[in-house]
This record gives sequence, structure tokens and C-alpha cells, in this order.
Amino acid sequence: MASDSAAGDARREGGQKPMLARQRDGEGQETGSQEQRQARGGGYFPLSYKEGWSQWWAGLTPAVTEHKVLSFVPYLKKPPTQMQTGNSPPGSQESMDVDQSVDKTAAPVRTTTETDPYGPRQWHSNLVQLAGKNRFLNEFSVERLGEETENNLVMLHGYGAGLGFYYKNFEALSRLPHWKLYALDLLGMGRSSRPSFKIHAKDKEGKVREAESWFVDALEEWRIKKGIEKMTLLGHSLGGYMAVCYALKYPGRLDKLILASPVGIPEDPYAVNEEMPEPGDSSAAAEFEQAELEGGKSIGDKQKGVGASGSSTPPRKPLPKWLTTLWDANISPFSVVRLAGPLGPRLVSGWTSRRFSHLPPEEAQALHDYSYSLFRQRGSGEYALAYILAPGAFARSPLIRRIQGVGRQYLGLHSKPEPDAAASASPSEAPQKIRETGIPIVLMYGDHDWMDVSGGHDAKEKLESEKRKALANATEREKQLDNGSVKVTVVPKAGHHVYLDGHEWFNKDILKEMKDVEERQKRLADVR
Repeated sequence: MASDSAAGDARREGGQKPMLARQRDGEGQETGSQEQRQARGGGYFPLSYKEGWSQWWAGLTPAVTEHKVLSFVPYLKKPPTQMQTGNSPPGSQESMDVDQSVDKTAAPVRTTTETDPYGPRQWHSNLVQLAGKNRFLNEFSVERLGEETENNLVMLHGYGAGLGFYYKNFEALSRLPHWKLYALDLLGMGRSSRPSFKIHAKDKEGKVREAESWFVDALEEWRIKKGIEKMTLLGHSLGGYMAVCYALKYPGRLDKLILASPVGIPEDPYAVNEEMPEPGDSSAAAEFEQAELEGGKSIGDKQKGVGASGSSTPPRKPLPKWLTTLWDANISPFSVVRLAGPLGPRLVSGWTSRRFSHLPPEEAQALHDYSYSLFRQRGSGEYALAYILAPGAFARSPLIRRIQGVGRQYLGLHSKPEPDAAASASPSEAPQKIRETGIPIVLMYGDHDWMDVSGGHDAKEKLESEKRKALANATEREKQLDNGSVKVTVVPKAGHHVYLDGHEWFNKDILKEMKDVEERQKRLADVR
């Protein structure tokens, strides 16, 4: 493990105990009744007032906490951590400003075949500048040395999280020859810069598309800057939602799309018809909603809705009054953490104690510290969520209405992330346009995920139906060149964070999907 930073030493000298380990009476416990969880974790907020004040006073920065999380990556004894963002003391609205000084950059760390059985590999933390004011993406990459990179795996995190959450996946997923791995913090989240977020559109659809494009345009700009022609894109939760939007707006750039417990697939009439914030307002409350869902309270066990098959579920139970009040008042959960001051760490412990209770104590503590350090930063990307999701974490523009266009779009510029009916169009309608010939899509869910796997099955049905339309009048050669497929998998013993809860199974399955990309490339090359 990497040696602890001075800030980390100061925190321990202050007497702060691991807030998760001391609460637990067993390993791997994530489910159970509300009473059982409270008995294990000391209630919804297991961190004591004294410990919370200690953590708030220590003021660990995102750079320090990300460094600590990455120190748990096998064979990476000294993680590289760029100090250009997230290195200023918290508490200021400008705490995520960018320092482009050369001495704040991070030199790559290299492993050797003597220290790394899968090496040599290069691990690099980097801040990638985009066009415009205060637009930078935090990037962590793993590159295999001494061989040419032929494929790229790009990983996007979920709402309010950061690339460090993938710390149990980096080593395993960078073993495959000729692949380079990238993990990114979405714009306005993690340790990426946090530019001001404001919606200019007036109509409902325009607001949704503008919020989606805010994220996916940054991803496309990053891809161009890195010189990546095509990539395998993996997104978790909100990252999965954005990955679908990216595929629709920027066709022809993906070898495969992997959606790990994606949010926003099912259709829900309440969400579609819900009033939206006024342009310029800041709001988000999905993390509160997720806490309710994961806590097994009144909303129900899973996110359900009306799918492509037309099936429906009983009417949803009313959302908690406190949740809708926060949502209507345009209050972000992270705003609450920021305003809570010394109470902030204790509030965050209500989520982290349940989410990370199955992990080794030191790792659980590191993830709690990491989460809190990110949650208390200046608001930015978090404010986009109210335009994308309605109360209840259902999409205002459900992906089930659009996902059939993934892999079937016309190649070229698209103004927004929505289907262009390429598969349904006849050659006479657009003879000059070339469209995609399908991409493989994988939807993954945990076996006790709060996202409903039936949404994945409904998406599969729509994608397969679109493929049949696209190939209805195709020649035999066109059928051979088609690369479209879709499957739904369930990760055993995992909840919403499938990549963390069931990381061993997840890593093996993703490696299979990466090898499948190579096999498909060879097959298509032979056909051509």
C-alpha cells in the first residue's frame, strides 16, 4: 500500500476511528430489515457527532482521499495522483478550481514484470483540458507497456461518485494484451472541474436534451483529444444513462456498450408528466431517493415502470414528503452536506455505512472519506439531474423510448441524443447516408439491485425488434456484416453497485466481453 499522506496521519492522530468496522457484527451484510440494519450500523447515521466533527475539521481533500482509495489497487504500490484539482482545503465555493502548475501534474507510475505478474504496466492520473472556461476531465488510465494499443475500455461512474469507485476493477481489467483502460470523472463531478451549470432551453424536451448533451459533448471532446477512434464504453447507473445518450448522439464510435445497472430505462407516467425546474434552477435529489430505495422503506424494493412490452405494475406508493419537498425546492443532497458543516460526515455515513459495510474496514473507511470529500465540493454536474430524472429516479425522457436507435443511427452529426429512424428508413429516403450496422450491448444488474432487471429485458426486446427491421431486406453479406446483439446478465450477490459488490464475477465477465470485441473484429475483418 502507498504510505499515508500527512493529512491522513493527522486524521488518525486526531483519534477518528473507522466508522464502519466498529458498527458491524458480520461481513457481507447489505440486506435485511430496517431494524437489523439499524442494529448493525447504529441507526441511519452511525458516525458519532464527535467523529463527524473530527472528520470535518481534518478537511481531507478529494486528491488525498482518491489517492488513498487507489492505494488498494493490487501491484500499484505508489498511486499517481494529479494535484491540479481537489487539492485545496474544502469549505470554499472555489475548492475545485484548477491549478495548471507543472509541479501539480503526476508522473506515471510503472510496474515491472518482477513486481507485477501482468506487467509491465503504466498507471497515470491526468487532467485533460477541454475547450471553454473551466472545463477539465479527471482521467485515470492503465496502459500496457511494450505493446501496441488496439482497443480501449472507457469507464463512467454513477451520480455523485468518482472514478475511484472502480478501484477493484482497474487491475483485473488491464490484464488483457493490447487494451488500454480509462476511467473518467464526468464533467462537474468527482475531481473533474465544476463549471457553472445552467439550462437555456424553454421547452421540456429541450431541457432534457441540453442536460444530456452537457455531459456527452464533454466525453466526445475528450475522445477526440485522446485520438481514440473507437472504444468499448462502460457506464454505471447515471453513467450508463449517459453512455446510451452518447451512443445516440455520436454514432460510429463504439465497439461495444456495457450498461451496469443503468438508471432511466423504464417508463413511468409520473416522471414523464412531472413538472420541470425553470431554466437556471439547480436541483437534484436522486441520492436521497436511492437511500430510500436501498433502505427498503415505503417506495418499494425496485424501480419499476411500464416497459416496452406494455406490462405495468401496481400504482407507485407516494414518495416521502421530505423527498418531494427537497425536490420541489431545488435542493441538492450535496447542498445539504455542504451546509451541514460538522454534521456533514455523519449524514454521509448514513449512506456509506450501508453501501460499503461488506468491504474490509480500511477500504470501507477510505470510500467513506472519498465520498464525503466529493460530496462537499462545489455544486455543478449534480444540478443536471433534475432535468433528466423526476422524483422517484425515473427518467423524464425514458431510454426505453430511444434505446432501439443505439447502433442503428446514420453516421454523421446528430444535434441531440435521440433515434433518427435509420433502421426503418428505406434506401430511397436517404440513399446518400450510411448507417451503423449494430453494436453489441450488455445490460448488467445485481441480483438484489434496486434497478429492475425487467427494464433490461424490455430494452433487449426493442433492440432485437429494431435489428429485425434493419435486416428485413438485407442481402446475405449485409447480414454477415451486422454486429448487433444484446444480452441481459445478473451479477450474483450484488446490489446496485455491481462492479463493487460482485467485483470478482464482474471482472471476469467484463474480460469476456472485451475478448468478444476482439473476436468480432476478426470475424468482421474476414467478412470484409
